[in-house]
Amino acid sequence: MIRELLSLIAAVAVHGPAAPQRPIPQLVIHITVDQFRADYLERWRSQLTGGLARLLRTGAVFTDAYQDHAMSETAPGHATVLSGRNPHSTGIVHNDQGVRDNNETGELLDVGGPGASPWRFRGTELFDWMQARWPEARALSVSRKDRGAILPLGHARQQVYWYQSGRFTTSRYYADSLPAWVRAFNASAVGARAPGRRWNLLLDPSSYAEPDSMDFENHGRDFVFPHDLPADSTAAATALPGTPWMDSLTLALALDGLQQLGLGTGDHPDLLAISLSATDYIGHAFGPDSREMHDQVLRLDRALGVFLDSLARLRDTGRIIISLTADHGVTSFPEWWNRHGDPHAQWINLQGLVRADSGKLAALAGPYRWIRYFDSGLLVMDRAGLLAHGVNVDSVVGAIAAEVLTYPQVLRVDTRQSLAGRDTATDRFARRWLNLAPPDLDAELFVTLKPHMAWGSGGEAEHGQPSDDDTHVALIIAGPGIRPGRYPERVQVADLAPTLAQLLGVTPLERLDGRVLREALER
Repeated sequence: MIRELLSLIAAVAVHGPAAPQRPIPQLVIHITVDQFRADYLERWRSQLTGGLARLLRTGAVFTDAYQDHAMSETAPGHATVLSGRNPHSTGIVHNDQGVRDNNETGELLDVGGPGASPWRFRGTELFDWMQARWPEARALSVSRKDRGAILPLGHARQQVYWYQSGRFTTSRYYADSLPAWVRAFNASAVGARAPGRRWNLLLDPSSYAEPDSMDFENHGRDFVFPHDLPADSTAAATALPGTPWMDSLTLALALDGLQQLGLGTGDHPDLLAISLSATDYIGHAFGPDSREMHDQVLRLDRALGVFLDSLARLRDTGRIIISLTADHGVTSFPEWWNRHGDPHAQWINLQGLVRADSGKLAALAGPYRWIRYFDSGLLVMDRAGLLAHGVNVDSVVGAIAAEVLTYPQVLRVDTRQSLAGRDTATDRFARRWLNLAPPDLDAELFVTLKPHMAWGSGGEAEHGQPSDDDTHVALIIAGPGIRPGRYPERVQVADLAPTLAQLLGVTPLERLDGRVLREALER
């Protein structure tokens, strides 16, 4: 008991007392736009007339905000947005270890297939802090992706739904059956994925500066408007996430759930978390500099406008806090850079090198997966196992590092020891790698690429690097207690959760990486 009390006192000392003088908001709506780079808001701002325009006008806009960690992927980013902690604390390091089921939570409801859960997530999130003060608080989280729906709520067993095989579902971690309102929504949403439905430009073609003729987009197929859903209904349902209609469908489910569950109608605040994934699918296929991305951002703006207008008819918007950010950004196609000033931009794929080194380790220590994985520059090995077999791991790691440094696309290769000696205040790459890797992760090498280089072999735009392209994201907070305006100071997405906690008057249950953004709070 004394230890718990001291921890609580320490948390309050770090984060400050959370006691707003204004009425407590009834609802927090957090929106994560998957792969939404910060520059999109400025690049096409003159054409924004809907929800993005409204948030830019009425909210606190942080123009220099970052997912301040490496491995800038969907799972680590979504685990950060409402936890106030970076991956080194949440334990969610990359997508493949995000929410994949541990065989304890069963299959997906109504659609079959393996389930998903937050079993790897460590610690607490904003909703846990809310429930500690208001046990009757409720939450709804919706997304196209399982990790986008699950990770913003951490371990909370609330209403969590994602899109799979043409309908929204959940896993047995959350429920034994889908509620009637979700089944009714699925039945009514068939038109959204109608076979042959056509995605054409929202505005006149003259309104788009981007050429619609880049044959490196979308694996060289269907890279010119218009884009049609397949004629087969099953194929159309599968292709829907790669269109703007996926966001509209997700927002419609969120609004329906808000009504069905009565969120924001009690004497305590509730939480609605929405993750919009179409920007990510479109960004991977066509890149951040495409006409498709331009049109997607405009359509996202209009869809958010419809959502906010509908929300205003249902709830007192003066009692609602809305935040919007992204889980990561994206790197432009190297082929795009080749045509726009950098003839040296190119792809890099080290899987052949990793396979060769895995073979060498097998010859030394016996057949086994000694290299656990290599992803977006992070090399993880079974150090303890190799040491037990008498392998000089430091020597092996040094040899691999020397090999990697011979590639012209590589800027630098770090180890944990070299990162520990870096000044994280000035070395953003070191800071982001250290913010990524938990102490118990056998991370051996951290590979940073030169500007405009990309991991992979082409066909899709990629992200995951500690670069500014992949980490610089939008961040906006609007609602009671917020001073609208533009804030140019460098901040991190991990600052969002403690700021929302301050606005709600709740106390984080553990030490956070983020800080309260007091400069944007009403005094």
